[in-house]
Amino acid sequence: MTLLKRSSQRLLVIVLVGVLLFTSACTGIAPSSSKSLPPAGPKVTYQQLQQGNTPAGQGFAEWVLQTAGELVSDAYVRDNDKLGVVITNIVVPTDVKPLARSLVQGFRRNFPNQDLTVLMYAPDKKLILTANYDTQSQQVKYE
Repeated sequence: MTLLKRSSQRLLVIVLVGVLLFTSACTGIAPSSSKSLPPAGPKVTYQQLQQGNTPAGQGFAEWVLQTAGELVSDAYVRDNDKLGVVITNIVVPTDVKPLARSLVQGFRRNFPNQDLTVLMYAPDKKLILTANYDTQSQQVKYE
């Protein structure tokens, strides 16, 4: 990989981290404390169930996909406290933890006052990093 291409990829990651730090997902939907599936009906599609099992989760997952651009190929939110993200092959290993940290901060702004988990998956969908945010200590632990 050329130096120019590697530099442009790092710049893209830095820009995404900045965007995730300084913006929040404006879904227009207040987070719900309900942990049930959305009601079945004609408005619920497979895509909605796949990316989020609540309207707020669906909106946040869509925002992550739009904001991340080429860095993230898929995202989902479950029960408004678990975010799963599949990164693309342009994300270098040293950028996974800063990206996870940014996602935790954005996730925390949209779903406050609860413990959160961000699961980072490689392009082959194997789990590579778990970031757990604890509301009491306000700390993120990485596994």
